[in-house]
Amino acid sequence: MNFLQTVLAFVVCLGSLIVFHELGHYLVARWCGVKVLRFSVGMGKVVWSRRFGPDQTEWAISALPLGGYVKMLDAREGELAGLPEADLQREFTRQNVWKRIAIVAAGPAANFLIAIVLFAGLFMHGIEEPSSKISVRAAGSAAAQAGLQSGDVITAVNEQPVQVWSELRWQFIQSAIDKHDIRIAAERPGAGRVSATVPASALAGLDLEDDVPSQLGVGVSRPAPVVQQVMPGSPAERAGLREGDLLTTVDGTPVADGIAFIDIIRASAGKTVQVALLRAGQPLVLDAAPQAEQAKSGKGTVTVGKIGAYVALQPDMINVPSSPIAALGKAVAKVWDTCAMTLKMIGKMITGEASLKNVTGPITIADYAGQTARMGVASYLSFIAFISISLGVMNLLPIPVLDGGHLLYYSLEVLTGRSVPERVGEIAQRLGMGLLLTLMLLAVFNDVARLL
Repeated sequence: MNFLQTVLAFVVCLGSLIVFHELGHYLVARWCGVKVLRFSVGMGKVVWSRRFGPDQTEWAISALPLGGYVKMLDAREGELAGLPEADLQREFTRQNVWKRIAIVAAGPAANFLIAIVLFAGLFMHGIEEPSSKISVRAAGSAAAQAGLQSGDVITAVNEQPVQVWSELRWQFIQSAIDKHDIRIAAERPGAGRVSATVPASALAGLDLEDDVPSQLGVGVSRPAPVVQQVMPGSPAERAGLREGDLLTTVDGTPVADGIAFIDIIRASAGKTVQVALLRAGQPLVLDAAPQAEQAKSGKGTVTVGKIGAYVALQPDMINVPSSPIAALGKAVAKVWDTCAMTLKMIGKMITGEASLKNVTGPITIADYAGQTARMGVASYLSFIAFISISLGVMNLLPIPVLDGGHLLYYSLEVLTGRSVPERVGEIAQRLGMGLLLTLMLLAVFNDVARLL
């Protein structure tokens, strides 16, 4: 069932974004007076088509689902002899350079516009997510050394206001990419406003594919580790754990929250541990023996300990809806920041500062599409918006065969007053196709490596 849901979520996400991208080209081409011969969702052989509209445009579905195109009347793609003069005037290459720029740029622009609309709708509705209240995981972590404490409520990062965890995490990631200090303002219970700085030196060597805040010792604040359920016949029941028990230490190690308790138990497979707790306010120590089980992880199959007890994990959740004007402003800023971060990451991969493992392909996209769809509508729409931005940015890269390559040609034409020689264009197309194929193979390789 999860596989079918993942496939459906992937098809809906990518298919809708391809349609909107190509609609951008189509609508602006029609607005500029260019005749459109075919609108195809998918590449390769046409498997279904119908003609309708003033120009009898062929609306088609093609065999290869990863992509799409708008085919216009173009002298470079066929002989135009015998066509009436009215049609010849609507041929693409006969349009002035600014019209051609507008037509080509309309596809990526449609992707950015869809992302803005989705984010604006989400910001207006409000998304329930963890607050910016933090826990500090380890005494020697960068966060602890900076002076942060569990229970601090982060109010701003690098002078940017934050209210929820996703905003905090976003600012941490941007700082990690730029490798500059993380300046933090927070409210501390009983102490009022405090400030802290995580130095840029602490960001060196961070894995940008992993959770950046956790690598710095910052986690979502979670409630006290109270046992909520004990499974019948489990090691927890045999040890004597009950609902309502407040866990305090395991083998003398303090348990700050449910995640800390789970981490200790997972690392204690086949051992006997002493669990200290408070029951109705009275201290008690129990011996528990986590049973060993096999579990999948990013490094393959590992042995972990489990005792069959569920503890409180749900963090403080808040919902922050915005007015339409504020939501639109936040959406535009979100799209702009995401574009900038994507370009920075591409630049760092080119210079070797970031790993090429960050290049992902359709398998990873499908996996995340399925995961976010199962999390809820808001998460799924947010994911679609991020993918739409990525498609827009990637299509604007100055690689021949992509929209950005064509925009590069037309920009040179604006500067020189002459179009790029046809022979030069052909060579650039071949090189661009080779580069694009290499990137696709790298993305698929990374996808498969993650699965394995």
